[in-house]
Amino acid sequence: MPNKNFEGNLDFLYQLILSIETKEECEAFFDDLCTVTELATLSQRAVVAKMLKQNKVYSDIVSQTGASTATVSRVKRSLAYGKNGYDKLFTKLEAKD
Repeated sequence: MPNKNFEGNLDFLYQLILSIETKEECEAFFDDLCTVTELATLSQRAVVAKMLKQNKVYSDIVSQTGASTATVSRVKRSLAYGKNGYDKLFTKLEAKD
């Protein structure tokens, strides 16, 4: 269970992320904020979500990303029942290209 400051801490984190203006700032911030393992986990989930949106099969996703089937299932569940965060950002990214 999150501590009593969770909501305020989370809001502060979101505000910091929203203030990022360049890829270099983003890299520096996340390198300072996260361990290598945490960054690997977050980036792996993003790639898994992208591959699921491309209708890749579990076995291809697992072999190409190293993610467990549990992680693939978790990401698939968030794509189906989450707040559409992945979809919104994938759409924004595609519009830039």
